[in-house]
Amino acid sequence: MTSSSDSSIELFESAVKGERRSLGRLLTSIERGGNEAEIIAGLAHQVSGNTHVVGITGAPGSGKSTLTGRLLKLFSEAGDKLAVLAVDPSSPLTGGAILGDRIRMDDLAGEESFIRSMATRGHSGGLALAVPAAIQLFDAAGYEPVIIETVGVGQVEVDVAGAADTTVVVVTPGMGDAVQANKAGLLEVADIFVVNKSDRPGANDARRDLELMLDLGHVSGLEQITGYRPPIIMANSLDGTGAEEVLDAIKSHEEYLHNSGTIHTRQKERLVKEVQNRIELLIGLTADGVLKSELGNRHITQVLDRKISPAEAAKSIVGSLLKN
Repeated sequence: MTSSSDSSIELFESAVKGERRSLGRLLTSIERGGNEAEIIAGLAHQVSGNTHVVGITGAPGSGKSTLTGRLLKLFSEAGDKLAVLAVDPSSPLTGGAILGDRIRMDDLAGEESFIRSMATRGHSGGLALAVPAAIQLFDAAGYEPVIIETVGVGQVEVDVAGAADTTVVVVTPGMGDAVQANKAGLLEVADIFVVNKSDRPGANDARRDLELMLDLGHVSGLEQITGYRPPIIMANSLDGTGAEEVLDAIKSHEEYLHNSGTIHTRQKERLVKEVQNRIELLIGLTADGVLKSELGNRHITQVLDRKISPAEAAKSIVGSLLKN
């Protein structure tokens, strides 16, 4: 066993015992990826599967961070030891996460809480591996619940929402967020809708839009399949209005998941997705290597000479790899 793996094991054992600095170092390794990240993910996976994961997403400026801060305060006051993983855009200068509202969150967190920003680094594939590993690490270290807050509405957010047991989608009035959430595919993954800044004009219109979309989902059979209709909560996270209702809805949904057995289905889907993401990453790395090899160069030359098509080249290369 290498010294690197020995070090990871020691840090992991220390983090499980409550050493926050060790936990932070492990999270950094997970973000970087590579062999060390795989070792840590493997250790965490063996003892995880116990925490409730809450995803909070929505358009930029919808008040996700403020709502997350309110929930953080409520969970902390209830004595919960929770972790917040804030998935941020990467800084164009440093490549690190832009902290944003994380500093304000620190003031709301209890002593047992742990807040961490994770940079997207413009690589949704890497994020798809780092987020589940970080969740499992928090889980192994005894944090419950784990809250994931994402930067906005897009494919990354849908992917991250897929890593959660309960997904909260935040929309605001007058910005067409409800329609955008539907277009982004968040309607299918949302378990709770929050109309934030509900004191603004158009809040009731936003609620109506969501109700209509949910009704269409009912017609298409979505509600019959899941057996669950997402509640719509009016809130104003600046003054805390609606935060307790959101907390109650999260707990109600967690209870529904366990009573219906849906939690096991979601956990299985998450693990299958993680395996798929890892397979795709490995295949991608292999493809990069092959394209730089003699085999790849030979096929690329034939494509450039118009002797074979790119599709034929790809099939031939894959066929050669599978034979080996």
